Amino acid sequence: MDDLKSKYLSQIADAADENALETIRVAAVGKKGEVALKMRELGKMTPEERQVAGPALNALKNEINSALAAKKAGLADAALDERLRTEWLDVTLPTRASRVGTLHPVSQAQEELTAIFAELGFSVAEGPRIDTDWYNFDALNIPSHHPARAEMDTFYMHRAEGDDRPPHVLRTHTSPVQIRSMEKMGAPLRIICPGGVYRADYDQTHTPMFHQVEGLALDTDISMANLKWTLEEFVKSFFEVDDVELRFRASHFPFTEPSAEVDIRCSWKDGTLKIGEGDDWMEILGSGMVHPKVIAAGGIDPDVYQGFAFGIGIDRLAMLKYGIPDLRAFFDSDLRWLRHYGFQCLDMPSLHGGLSR
Repeated sequence: MDDLKSKYLSQIADAADENALETIRVAAVGKKGEVALKMRELGKMTPEERQVAGPALNALKNEINSALAAKKAGLADAALDERLRTEWLDVTLPTRASRVGTLHPVSQAQEELTAIFAELGFSVAEGPRIDTDWYNFDALNIPSHHPARAEMDTFYMHRAEGDDRPPHVLRTHTSPVQIRSMEKMGAPLRIICPGGVYRADYDQTHTPMFHQVEGLALDTDISMANLKWTLEEFVKSFFEVDDVELRFRASHFPFTEPSAEVDIRCSWKDGTLKIGEGDDWMEILGSGMVHPKVIAAGGIDPDVYQGFAFGIGIDRLAMLKYGIPDLRAFFDSDLRWLRHYGFQCLDMPSLHGGLSR
């Protein structure tokens, strides 16, 4: 016993690193180590011999384990001292750059147009994305046979058997918010209604879910001239051009009369779009004077009040301004796309006024 103790305590004291220490541990107190083999011999001893040898072997094992632990701690301390002596840290260096969140281009475009229309006197109105077909269609003078009311174009909510509530849809435009705002606020009224809308369509320029902003202005003396001026001021400010030319083309929408598609003068040079100059025209929105039936559906007397309305795709505005080629990229791209097109939050206009700095 004394020979084993002397042997292994001496080896432990001379161990130069943790690898050497582990080799000593296995040889001494491992499953096949010398102490373990000695303990297996206890079964061959007489009871009197075991009473003497057993405690002695346990004490030897404990002493070797204690010496191993102490040596391991000593080696760790020595290694740390060596690192502290040879390594250094410059606490004056800047930290590593870390990724920060970015604002989605659609959100950026919505913030920008909201700030622009706020300067023109428009407030923001919001409403539910799931609405009744009365608010989404009937109140907007859209007849029952209109193609937009077909299930191939509109997402209808599932109705359980025996459900007597009116049909509900995922809103196909933000126009229902106009009706709800007229009911709640009356006239005169000047609002924009931004938000997500849903239609059963999917290609390079259409997605099942997209974003739209609609504007509504009601008063006793509003005309198409007010509509034209409002849209011109918006386009100049949003696209950051000094002058712009809009072209109004006669069209038909159930909720406006007269109705007009609005084109903007532009040019395409070397694949780059330039707003406000050139010989080309590009359609950007639909508009018109609010139909008297729509005003009446909002609880307002159409013999006293009249107004204009317009609708613009926010996603398309972002595509045009920031050079994004495919509408579907807004929804199915990875973070690399957002890091390329995204905006720093501190650089965006805020719905609460000014820049959010």
